[in-house]
Amino acid sequence: MPYKRDDTYYFEDGSCVLRVGDTLFNVHRSILSKDTSTFGTMFSLPQGNKECEGTTDENAVVLSGDTAQEFRHFLWALYGLPPELAVLSSLKTDLTIIIDIARIANKYSFKTLEAWALDTIHECITRHTFTMHVVKSANNTFTPQPVATPTTPLSDLPPEQITQIIHLAQLCNHERLLNTLINILIQLMRNSVKYAHLAMSVADELDLRSLRGLAYLEILQKSSVGKSFITETQLFEGSEQDSPHPDSDKTTANMVIPITPTQQLRLFTGYYRLTRAWERLRTNPPSFDHAMTCGATWHQHGCTQSWLEFWKEKTRSDSVLNLGLSDVLGKLRQVQREYERWGSATYMHHECRLLAKKSIVETIRKIEDDLPDFFDSSINYEP
Repeated sequence: MPYKRDDTYYFEDGSCVLRVGDTLFNVHRSILSKDTSTFGTMFSLPQGNKECEGTTDENAVVLSGDTAQEFRHFLWALYGLPPELAVLSSLKTDLTIIIDIARIANKYSFKTLEAWALDTIHECITRHTFTMHVVKSANNTFTPQPVATPTTPLSDLPPEQITQIIHLAQLCNHERLLNTLINILIQLMRNSVKYAHLAMSVADELDLRSLRGLAYLEILQKSSVGKSFITETQLFEGSEQDSPHPDSDKTTANMVIPITPTQQLRLFTGYYRLTRAWERLRTNPPSFDHAMTCGATWHQHGCTQSWLEFWKEKTRSDSVLNLGLSDVLGKLRQVQREYERWGSATYMHHECRLLAKKSIVETIRKIEDDLPDFFDSSINYEP
């Protein structure tokens, strides 16, 4: 198989020939040895009587797992001058380029370059400045330049690129970038079941607990998959039909998405546990310890009875019943809003009212924290 020399990064005075795919690069060992990289370690190993790898085209160091274009992006960053690198960090650019730089820098342990690339990706994402164009110079070599195109909306970022960056952030243990991408996905999936499916798949693959529960809940409430097996479950149980999420439109609700048998089992498990959790909450309101002054200056039984009557009435209100059976968080938040509007005409002690309010907040927080466990069919979770 004939190999071709790269037009840009095959230097005549280079000291190490690398082969990536069918392309040869001749670069400088001093550059490759920067930043305590893997190459520096490789060059320090004794070669014995054998010809040193990388000295000729025929005996090039073979790098597998990368494409020539990806490695070219990496070398551009390695050889780039500060004003050239500033193009990627201060102007609109193709995120693919920076992703390639970060991934290969991680692969060969260029820690400083890796950190810079990941921080640049994070900066671009938080500024919503994306463009999908690569600018090339007249001789067809890669040259990053400002691109006069409008800022791309965050929702237009290709799903596969979101997945790629999340994988990269976890691989490189860049917590700030990972958390930012998770928050972006949470925002996007509330408006599109496509992103909810993406979030569910990524969360399963990378074991992202903070994303898994919310993604499965969105699929359960908005997708045709969720509706189909919910209907089957209700026919079996003889219960009323779970109503659609108020924010979902007809197109979203009817969207067909691929679900694996494992994911379907988790959705069944989540639906069953969430509906059970609501039945328990509906009949047993959150408890709280009465204030000390309640027993001394107030009729504590009347205080308790007032709280129970409020809970019984509001959990049966139309605003709560109109929500899906599995929408425990939605129901609790609706009850919370009703409690805020309850006013002062009540037999509850003032301090007990505050404690009751706190108990609703804590119940919501606990369900949010435990949401991944609701959908985990591998554990014996009792809501």
